[in-house]
Amino acid sequence: MTAGTRVEVQIGKSESSTALIRRFTRRAQGLGLVREMRDRRYWHRIKSKNVGHARALVNKKRRENYNELVKLGKIDPAARKTRGKGGKG
Repeated sequence: MTAGTRVEVQIGKSESSTALIRRFTRRAQGLGLVREMRDRRYWHRIKSKNVGHARALVNKKRRENYNELVKLGKIDPAARKTRGKGGKG
């Protein structure tokens, strides 16, 4: 879809507003505008391979640091906090 695509409808002499809206909706669906907008609704830009690789390296480093702290006894892995659960057990 291009930015200039529009749907225009002119009201007829004895046409009700409901019929006008119905005709507009059908024309928009015929052009595929409704489907296009729904497809775009949750669109996210695809990240490059370099960004994904850098993030994987950061996660790996973080995981290694956590495992090292567990091994040294500074962190108890059984007492891990859970996010978003709320409430008092």
